[in-house]
Amino acid sequence: MTKNVSFSFLLCTLIVLVLLIACHNQEVKQPVVAVKTDSLLNRDASFKGAFSDQQILFLDISRVKKILGDFPLLGKYASEVQQFYKYRNNRYAWYEKSGLIEDAGNLYTHLNNLQDEGILESAPYIKSLDSLINNPAVTTRPDSVLEILLTAEYLFYADRVWNGISENQTTKLQWYIPRKKLDLPFITDSLIRDTSAPLFSDNYSFRQYNMLKAALKKYRQLETSAEWKPLDVKNKFKLNDRSPDIVLIRKKLYELGDLKQDNGSEIFDDSLQAAIKSFQTRYGMTADGIAGTVFLRYLNTPLRDYVRKIIINMERARWLPLDLKSHYLIINIPSFMLYVFDDDTLDFSMNVVVGKNVHKTVLFSGDIKYIVFSPYWDVPASILKNEILPGIQKDPNYLKRNNMEWVGNRVRQKPGPKNSLGLVKFLFPNSYNIYLHDTPAKSLFQHSTRAFSHGCIRLGEPEKLAIYLLRNDTGWSAAKIVAAMHKGVEKYVTLKNPIPVYIGYITAFVDDKGRINFRDDIYKRDGALEKMIIK
Repeated sequence: MTKNVSFSFLLCTLIVLVLLIACHNQEVKQPVVAVKTDSLLNRDASFKGAFSDQQILFLDISRVKKILGDFPLLGKYASEVQQFYKYRNNRYAWYEKSGLIEDAGNLYTHLNNLQDEGILESAPYIKSLDSLINNPAVTTRPDSVLEILLTAEYLFYADRVWNGISENQTTKLQWYIPRKKLDLPFITDSLIRDTSAPLFSDNYSFRQYNMLKAALKKYRQLETSAEWKPLDVKNKFKLNDRSPDIVLIRKKLYELGDLKQDNGSEIFDDSLQAAIKSFQTRYGMTADGIAGTVFLRYLNTPLRDYVRKIIINMERARWLPLDLKSHYLIINIPSFMLYVFDDDTLDFSMNVVVGKNVHKTVLFSGDIKYIVFSPYWDVPASILKNEILPGIQKDPNYLKRNNMEWVGNRVRQKPGPKNSLGLVKFLFPNSYNIYLHDTPAKSLFQHSTRAFSHGCIRLGEPEKLAIYLLRNDTGWSAAKIVAAMHKGVEKYVTLKNPIPVYIGYITAFVDDKGRINFRDDIYKRDGALEKMIIK
């Protein structure tokens, strides 16, 4: 087992985070989502959300709608504001007897620094808030307008920074993983009842969010300060080569953090080779340590493009569910990886093959309930029409040659080593007909980009996953599992403890070594989300 992971999401990170009809269907040790446990509230300890506990100042709750009528962009929170004060028995939250509490200023600071959260918009009515919060006549004694405005702004902040865009919008983006549900008045009430309690329970999505936030700050600073000349992508450099361009490569890798020390040398030495491998790993490339065309193209990409990619994935991290169980699987489509987590620790990972662009793998979640050893493959109608029937017309022995048979008006492939599903499949019932399975096409796992399937997910080490899922079942030893896979007789096994699996889409995440990773947007999903959040 790897060390305790300190999604991302990707859930992935995983969380993290696309249509399909059916399936025809270098181990990397960093998870989609990573880093050490951190509550969302601990993003910034200065914003504690500890409201006033005074007992003598009471608000006229009937004024909420009238006051918010002057701030229509916050009007959507009127009922939540009223509920908030109902929990407090209409007591002022931002004032104590001596005047405005310190946390009012903390909220004001956060609202003025939304860009730190990857939000490229201004908080509504920030100028009005500015004039009120800097007016001694208002801050030294209770003012209902400032009180209600602060509460509405607080709910806006929680909604925008912790909730993200609406579920209707994420559904349009074909993200079907259930969103976390945040009842804003309830959240604030949890703080009122116990102001020392964290706002949310610990969850990897927010740990990943924090790391992306730190990466955003770094890349913005680099974008402002770094002076990088573009490199000729037609060049190719390897160990012991010499060139002035190697000085430029070395400088870039040092500033990005892949190279520990920049000695300014024109000679391609061992340290530079290691730095290039680090960069290649972070970008999902084959880590061969050679500065070739693909490497140089990524190195030439403007930093502003990576800033935007980080912002896009900070938004995805906001959507991820809070109720992860102690054991779960995450599949990150752009990484072509599956990650297995036990008690917040990455147990192992493996390469996967996902749906090609015309057969995109759906982004959703489910529970793996069944393992099928030596499975039949029921050929989907679309594949039967487009591939099997034309094959039969050309070759009368097509079915026999491919170990297939007619069953009524459909075709299925018999169990065996040539079966398109391989020797085992893993089912988590869903309306998309998506599942995980073995494959006889083992060579595909050697590619750095692995989008080849009709939508289902092919596993690089299916035997390893089967052994893991049945590890606590005394009736299934590793030897028995291997035998069932090769027996050639289909057998269904129901898991005693179903395990959640999240299929997400994360193109920027931080690994367990604290390194920012980027992946290609293979399904062109980033652009649609960017239009929603980056104006």
